[in-house]
Amino acid sequence: METNTFSYWERTAFIDNADIIVIGSGIVGLSAALHLKKQQPALKVLVLERGFLPTGASTKNAGFACFGSVSEQLVLLEKSTEDEVARLVGYKWRGLQRLRENLGDEAIDYQQHGGYEIFMDDDKEKAEHCLDQMDRLNNLFKDAIGHSDIYAAANDKITAFGFKGICRMIYNPYEGQLHTGKMMRTLLKKVYDLGVIVLNNCEIREINNEGNSVSLKTSQGDFKAGKVILATNAFANQLFPELKVIPGRGQVLITRPIEGLKLKGTYHFDEGYYYFRNIDGRVLFGGGRNLDYKAEETWDFGHTETVKNKLVNYLEEVILPGQDFEVDYWWSGIMGFGEDISPIVKQVEPNIFCAVRCNGMGVAMGSLVGEEVAELALA
Repeated sequence: METNTFSYWERTAFIDNADIIVIGSGIVGLSAALHLKKQQPALKVLVLERGFLPTGASTKNAGFACFGSVSEQLVLLEKSTEDEVARLVGYKWRGLQRLRENLGDEAIDYQQHGGYEIFMDDDKEKAEHCLDQMDRLNNLFKDAIGHSDIYAAANDKITAFGFKGICRMIYNPYEGQLHTGKMMRTLLKKVYDLGVIVLNNCEIREINNEGNSVSLKTSQGDFKAGKVILATNAFANQLFPELKVIPGRGQVLITRPIEGLKLKGTYHFDEGYYYFRNIDGRVLFGGGRNLDYKAEETWDFGHTETVKNKLVNYLEEVILPGQDFEVDYWWSGIMGFGEDISPIVKQVEPNIFCAVRCNGMGVAMGSLVGEEVAELALA
């Protein structure tokens, strides 16, 4: 669409005179917009989203309100210091509390049934190592979470869930779950009510810094604002290649309703690369990115037979052994990862800011990451 095809009414009501444009209407982008309007109600905030719905992972994840299993924390401790890992756990925990505070538990269908890390029969050595490290982690994270009983053995519950081939299980009572579709609908309503405009199907093709303003060339025409916030997570380096964000696709399935489904809570295994839960009497199950990292380092939505076969096999052999089930449908989401365990929240250029790379923890971190980048833009 050419620049001059907007009507006068469209330009004056929707297009022109934005103080801040937020690129991306996922949890980070909308949280940034929400914080901007709360801090400065008169600010004109426009959100541009390239998809029909938020593109990426905000409406495509598993709805886990978590801050990391024991094995995940131990992997992080191999990459970083105890202080940094504890700081990040505290950040995720505070982010989850802020999300609940902003939106309300009922509106997002938040439930705290706890979470479980399960270990296969052929993974006993890793299981024992994780069990041995629980006291260390409980002590390390007690100040961040405000509790010292974060991780505990729960081997006695394995049979009750109907699993097969599981030798050990660790329980975390402070994990929760939510409905990410309801979360995003509630967040959208919050920003709408404050006067934020959200325009969809508007892909950003170019960002130009013009000194006192920033111009955007998009699939729908040209926009201009005083400042721009980039909140596109995995897709950030399509616009700024220097940002160290690696896309990671998560493939997910959901079964048809299963009568008498025993699952309650959230479940992880294989260092968090696999995750499943009960939603409306169905099993939602995703993961397998570690089967072929390179294949899943993509901006393309879709599926591979390798991952699909693995997920179905785990359902048949481990999660629902001896039970009839049918996969209803599949989807995928694109997350943003990097070598550094923390998100990138910074000024990229004068008047251009970014909040990206949530490392698969957008639900936990997104609210605070959005607030942080909003504060940078307001400074």
